Amino acid sequence: MSNNGKPTALQSELETAVSSFEGFLTPEEDKVEEPVSEETIEEVEEPLEEESLAEDLIEEEVEEESEAEEEIEEDEEDSESDEEQTEVEEELEQPVAYTIKIDGIEQEVTLDELQSGYSRQQDYTRKTQKLAEQARLVEQRQKEVEERDAIYEQLLPKMEAALNGDLANEPDWNKLYEDDPIAYVREKQLWDEKKERLTSVSAEQERLEKEKLEQQQNQLKEFIEFGNQKLLEVIPEWQKPEVAQQEKAEIRDYAINVLGYTPQEMDQVYDYRALLGFRQAWLNNRTVEATKKKPTQKAPARVAKPGSVAKVKTTTPAKKARQKLAKSGKTTDAAKVFEQLI
Repeated sequence: MSNNGKPTALQSELETAVSSFEGFLTPEEDKVEEPVSEETIEEVEEPLEEESLAEDLIEEEVEEESEAEEEIEEDEEDSESDEEQTEVEEELEQPVAYTIKIDGIEQEVTLDELQSGYSRQQDYTRKTQKLAEQARLVEQRQKEVEERDAIYEQLLPKMEAALNGDLANEPDWNKLYEDDPIAYVREKQLWDEKKERLTSVSAEQERLEKEKLEQQQNQLKEFIEFGNQKLLEVIPEWQKPEVAQQEKAEIRDYAINVLGYTPQEMDQVYDYRALLGFRQAWLNNRTVEATKKKPTQKAPARVAKPGSVAKVKTTTPAKKARQKLAKSGKTTDAAKVFEQLI
C-alpha cells in the first residue's frame, strides 16, 4: 500500500502510524529499496522528537495531576486531623466547674477563679493582720505614753509644792552678804535655780492642762459628729436641715418650759441618746395636746318611735339600800334595807 503522496514530515501522527503499520505488513520482496536522503532522515527524526516531547508533556501532566490529587488528599487528611485536634483542645481548654456555697447560695466557679479568690483572700488576710498588728503597736505605745504622762502629771504638783516650801522663807540677802559673802553667793545661786525650776514646773503644768483640754475637746467633737450621724440614721427626716433645725428648737423649748430644764443644762446635752429621749417625750406630748384640742362628738339623741311610751327609770331609797348592801355586805347596810321595808 502506497502513501498518499504527502511528504512524511507533513503527515499527521495518525497517518505516520498507519504508514508504519503498513510497512510491517508488506512482504520484503515487495519492498523496493530506495535511497534515503539526509533530508528524509531529518524529516523522520523531527516527528519522533515531537512525539517524545508530547509524551514527556503528557507524563508530566499526569504526574502533576497525581501529585495535586495526593496533595489534596493530604490536605484533607491534615484538615480532618486538625479539626479533631482542635475539638480535643477545645474540650481540654474548657475549665472544670466546681460548686461552692457563698453566703448560703451555691455557685459554680472554675479552678482559676478559686485560685484567684484564694490568692486575694490570702492577700487580704495578710494586709488585715498587718494593719491589726500596727494598730496594736500604736495602741500599746499610746497606752505607755498615757501612763508616763499620768505619772509625770502626778509628780509635777509634788515638785511644785516642795519648791514652794523651799522658797517660802527668803533669806535676808543684805545681812547674809555682810556676814558671809561667800555663803551669800552660794545661797543666792541655789535660790535662783529653785525659782527657775519652779517657773519651769508651773509652765509644764499649764502645758499639760492645755493639751488635756485640747484632747477632751477633740474627743467631744468626734463624739458629737458620731451622734449627729446616728441621729440621721434614726431620724431620716432630719436629713433636711430646715426640718432638723425646727424640731430641735421645739424640743429645746419643750424641755425648758415643760420638763423644767435650764437653758445652760440643755446647752450641755451632747449625748445623742438623750436627745432621742427628749424627742420621744416631745412627740408624745404633742400627740396628747392634739387629742385634747380635738372636739368630742356627742352621741346622737335617740328618737322614740311613734306610739311608744318612754320608760322613766326611777330609783327608790329601798332600791338604793339593796344595791349598797349587795356591794358592801355590811350589817349596817342590811339594817337600812329592813328600815325601808318596815
